[in-house]
Amino acid sequence: MVVHTNKYMIKKLLAQDMMIKDVIVSAPEDLVAAAKLKMVRANIGGVPVIKNGTLIGLITHRDILLAGSEALKLKVEDLMSKDLKVVNKKTHLKDISKIMAETGYQRIPVVEGDKLVGLITQSCIIKAVADYLD
Repeated sequence: MVVHTNKYMIKKLLAQDMMIKDVIVSAPEDLVAAAKLKMVRANIGGVPVIKNGTLIGLITHRDILLAGSEALKLKVEDLMSKDLKVVNKKTHLKDISKIMAETGYQRIPVVEGDKLVGLITQSCIIKAVADYLD
């Protein structure tokens, strides 16, 4: 039964199996305009904010849009979300999916301590599941 095998394999997926490892980041002192440009150029919806190697926040394209036309002149730290949900590399797909479903977050940082080691997006999950259903 291939379906059961795939279902079993999907249940075993961990954050480290599907996370983006080369994460594009921003610094808190960067201008929002610079962070937005990074997002546009990379075709992504948000970037983690790092200070001295430590994850301190996340800024999204939505944050920038909601802040209005003056947002581009602000610093990233003025708009970033600070109360983040994070996971570690051994967090199971089910738990990550549950966090996303309950919070509406589309990206979850993967950390070791307070250091960013990856990023899980909804697209990461879709791709991982599709790979196992292939």
